[in-house]
Amino acid sequence: MRAQIGEAGLAGNAGVMSRALAIEARGLVKRFDGFTAVDGVDLAVPEGAVYGILGPNGAGKTTTLRMLLGIIDPDAGYRRILGSERPHDVARAIGYLPEERGLYPAMKATEAIAFVGALRGLPLREGRRRARKLLEEYGLGYAADRQIRQLSKGMAQQVQILGTLVHRPRLVMLDEPFSGLDALNQGKLEKMIRGLAAEGTTVIFSTHVIAHAERLCDDVAIIAGGKVPFAGSVDLARDRIPAQVRLETRAVAGDWVHALPSSVRREGRFWHFPLPDTGVEPLLRTLIASDAGILSLSIERAGLHDAFVAIAGEAAARSLAADEGGEERK
Repeated sequence: MRAQIGEAGLAGNAGVMSRALAIEARGLVKRFDGFTAVDGVDLAVPEGAVYGILGPNGAGKTTTLRMLLGIIDPDAGYRRILGSERPHDVARAIGYLPEERGLYPAMKATEAIAFVGALRGLPLREGRRRARKLLEEYGLGYAADRQIRQLSKGMAQQVQILGTLVHRPRLVMLDEPFSGLDALNQGKLEKMIRGLAAEGTTVIFSTHVIAHAERLCDDVAIIAGGKVPFAGSVDLARDRIPAQVRLETRAVAGDWVHALPSSVRREGRFWHFPLPDTGVEPLLRTLIASDAGILSLSIERAGLHDAFVAIAGEAAARSLAADEGGEERK
């Protein structure tokens, strides 16, 4: 059954509808024993984009990815991946890193990467050649002949990520790829994702860490409670909250104060208020004419974290913060 596209979905995805889509989903629903894990999710992921699914643990991110991949079937809705409504028909063009990591402990790193590639149709001999090259490129050449059990958790995860890429997929889907990596290796993974995008590969990843999505993504879907209240560009999400003006004046009183927005708050010589719809130019003219003594002025756009709070709500934001805190303690 193909679900109708609601107004919110149209508005959120308007910026990408004119581009070819690597992934298109409408009204995806999945229930488990009477519990609705995913409730009417719409996604539109352009080819060549870096796309993030952002939300707390339990929001429905993994279930959504598994439905897109055909690992599980939706109870309702429509999906198209790389032009096909049958995900298994295009499986060899997809690289997938599941949330639950798993490699055979006795396998050597090179063999593990080649084995994952073979599952996607890559001949083992070619897989071994590419595996050694990838390990060298990402600073793991010394581990090529070590067994997985001899590697640290972070190194083993990097090996599995390379296995996801070894067959050179058109579409890469990563479920919480930064989980378990230290800051250095998170940086390496971010660089890897940017490199894939530069080559034209579509990358979609789920995360509960806003910073990764803000640094990497062209577009994001914010998911909470199995629903997607927002899907679109990071800039569009941030624009949900007006930019904030920080004004410093020499004078702290005068008729010019009445020209400031009613929502202004004062901290010493500093004034804080949302950027007016008319911009700051009319206000600046009034301040200059009234000799308010402008010492500094800055305009700061909202970050993706503030946008997430505004879109998903305080409860989802608290869950996200708890997830991030738990990840840092690992």
